Amino acid sequence: MLGNLHETVYTLSSKNDIRSPLRIAESVLADTESGMADFLRWFDDLRLRRVMLVERVGLDELAGWSTEPGTGDIRHDSGRFFTITGLEVHLPNHPITAWSQPIIDQPEVGILGILVKEFDGVLHCLIQAKAEPGNVNGLQLCPTVQATRSNYTRVHGGASVPYLEYFRDTARHRVIADVRQSEQGAWFRKKRNRNMVVEVEEDVDPLDGFCWLTLGQLHRLLRAEDLINMDARTVLSCVPFAGPDLRAVFPPRGEEFHDSLIRSCSEDSGNLHTMSDILSWVTEVRTRTEVFTRDVPLGGIPKWHRSTEKISHESGLFFDVVGVSVRTGNREVNSWMQPMIAPIGTGLVAFLVTRIHGVLHALVHARAEPGYLDVVELAPTVQCTPDNYTKLPPAARPRFVDDVLGAAPERIWFDTLLSEEGGRFYHSRNKYMIVEVDPDAGFEQADFRWLTLHQLVDLLRHSHYLNVQARSLVACLHSLSAAPPIVDGKEPS
Repeated sequence: MLGNLHETVYTLSSKNDIRSPLRIAESVLADTESGMADFLRWFDDLRLRRVMLVERVGLDELAGWSTEPGTGDIRHDSGRFFTITGLEVHLPNHPITAWSQPIIDQPEVGILGILVKEFDGVLHCLIQAKAEPGNVNGLQLCPTVQATRSNYTRVHGGASVPYLEYFRDTARHRVIADVRQSEQGAWFRKKRNRNMVVEVEEDVDPLDGFCWLTLGQLHRLLRAEDLINMDARTVLSCVPFAGPDLRAVFPPRGEEFHDSLIRSCSEDSGNLHTMSDILSWVTEVRTRTEVFTRDVPLGGIPKWHRSTEKISHESGLFFDVVGVSVRTGNREVNSWMQPMIAPIGTGLVAFLVTRIHGVLHALVHARAEPGYLDVVELAPTVQCTPDNYTKLPPAARPRFVDDVLGAAPERIWFDTLLSEEGGRFYHSRNKYMIVEVDPDAGFEQADFRWLTLHQLVDLLRHSHYLNVQARSLVACLHSLSAAPPIVDGKEPS
């Protein structure tokens, strides 16, 4: 039986209020074909001009970085940016109860911000095309501002970050979203970034490498492999694209999945669990889950070995720590070296979704990772690198992974390879999928619950509820609300 079916009286926001779902929907529904050819020409031209040369180098060759005597930790000579150190993990009542690993220690809170402005009555986002050393294809689309605190305080001695002032002094502007969110808890130790969306009314000229795109155009481009980066996806997920008004803007199309998706954006359509029940469930899982971590020297981690080229696990699985040398002509600094995490294999990140009384629900997993600030965050149904489980106990294989990998094509609503954060991870990619299943009581287990899209959006107003992979999938779910992302009969590239 659906809960939360009570009637609620809503006051519509004014036309000038960015928080109104109607204004967001208008940007999603705006003609995505118009201007797309211009965008593709602009992006192709930038790819020719914005070349980043990345070369793998030995860890001992990293200028500006030192291996700490005694511990083997890799630190920047400034004492800022980040450190590669070791972490010992104990996770009782888990298939793998203990392990040790390298981890990135980056206590700074960076800024990921998208500037929005209305043109001809339609909201547009100021998006940057930026190359990162870990990107598989060089240039990707990222937020207006994507900067660590060390970068925007110019520890590197380089140029200032464009448009930063709109996010550091918001008094003259309208703040749509402003929330601190975590990053990969398996590779970062308590890493957070400030996710922001800020609307301006004044004229803002796009600098070289920046362009204005509607939400509909960004949703369309999400289907292109390795195009919209992780930082842009996490900020897009924080746009409050939910509310009862959306059902009027998106009239029924006679397509059951699409109609259930739009209903999922409104709490007056109902949901399987009330928000109070969901919050109580998250608190209960966090209370009963124990994760014990201890800092250990990077040089003495069991089963991890350092060569001149990398630090790797003796099994050849999981990830390596590698070094890179970077040269470019269009960043705050034109050349640098750094260590990076290089995952082994391609990951799988997926939501199972189902229709309950005509309302789409996504199955979330309350997942513990050693780098989280609050023990557990809500993750996708499946989040793993399948190849890593070939040498692990069968009990460690993630639940529901076979439901994703064995899904019939007509049940797959989203299936695209997307890159993770290219500033710290080298060629890290996940296959992002949204797969529909029939309602079945067996899917809800102790650490899994069905949530509607409006409940996911509501949780994103708060810190540390949805992990970064789940936030990417929320953006992918939003992208299904409009037309299929096809340009001239093919995916944009």
